[in-house]
Amino acid sequence: MPTSKPPILKKLPRLFYDRDTTLVAKELLGKYLVHHHEDKKFIGKIVEVEAYLGPHDLAAHSSKGLTERTKVMFGAPGHAYVYLIYGIYFCVNVVTENVGQASAVLIRAVEPIQDITGKTQGPGLLCKAMHIDKQLNGHDLLSDDFYVASAEETERFVVVKKSRIGVLYAKHWARRLLRFYIKGNSFVSKP
Repeated sequence: MPTSKPPILKKLPRLFYDRDTTLVAKELLGKYLVHHHEDKKFIGKIVEVEAYLGPHDLAAHSSKGLTERTKVMFGAPGHAYVYLIYGIYFCVNVVTENVGQASAVLIRAVEPIQDITGKTQGPGLLCKAMHIDKQLNGHDLLSDDFYVASAEETERFVVVKKSRIGVLYAKHWARRLLRFYIKGNSFVSKP
């Protein structure tokens, strides 16, 4: 159920993504994930993200090197990296920084704004609710059917920093404060 009327949106440019991953992660908060699918326009406000800092980050998929699965991460910024977890859920990331850096930001939760009826508190749930699947892997986020946008009017909020979820295997990287969310937003997956 939408919590507010859809704002006037402007698609983010490629330069937004071609910057430090942690900065991009924080600045994605409050932006809007948009997916045009089957005559609907799914819009969710991004309220929670996690930064993955490239091959040296033991929690990042790119830490395993360049593979068929991770080649999108090693590519140009501003593309979607979509993968399957647990054999049932898709997760969506935005690729950041220069070609070869293999960094990305996982979108963990969105606040439903338009045409979203399912739960969105978690990366797999938001992908299901917004009809995001493997077909969007490698998709250019400057396209007209799947992109991230900013609103003309921006709101002020407090950003909370925590450690990422589900990466205990990543040794000291598991403790890094690379998960960011909007304080007090009821759509955050795990405060």
